[in-house]
Amino acid sequence: MENEAYKKVLDSEDFTTGGGSAAALAGAMAAALAAMVAKLSLKKNYGLPSGRYSEIAAEADNLRQELLMGAGEDVEAFALVKEAYALPKNSAAEKYERNARIEKGFIAAARVPARNGERCRRVLQLSTMLVGNSNPGAVSDLEVALGLVKAGLKGCVANIEINLSSIKDPRELKELEAVADFLRKSF
Repeated sequence: MENEAYKKVLDSEDFTTGGGSAAALAGAMAAALAAMVAKLSLKKNYGLPSGRYSEIAAEADNLRQELLMGAGEDVEAFALVKEAYALPKNSAAEKYERNARIEKGFIAAARVPARNGERCRRVLQLSTMLVGNSNPGAVSDLEVALGLVKAGLKGCVANIEINLSSIKDPRELKELEAVADFLRKSF
């Protein structure tokens, strides 16, 4: 699903893959660049122990994969909302079921970017560790990583917030608002 999300987010005619997937993909690209910069800094004296570069690279590679999967999860969450709106609403029972499924879909549509935002936040932390402590020949790659991950993080927050107005459950709403506030402080 993650490769499909990548292709779809580049297609302006496809309305199933939007900003949430794009934010996750930006984070994934940033993670890949951070891992590359860490790998290019191995076995050199750039300020961190060689083992720390290996740890950063491994964690960033893992986050890259999680964010790629998160882009696909975002598509699936949007599909839940879309499917719920298509449910019948002829009787009181149907309306109740439809409304419950719509809210469940919006909760999922907010939780996915919340998870992806946490991942982007960690990519930002890893990238920041490399600033001034990495191969000088990869400074531009690190700058691109920082720009992408900040865009991804902002996009994740925006995608949490856009879904909040459709969530009535006070516990879910409070939790998701807190995550958005926490993530917003990262950029």
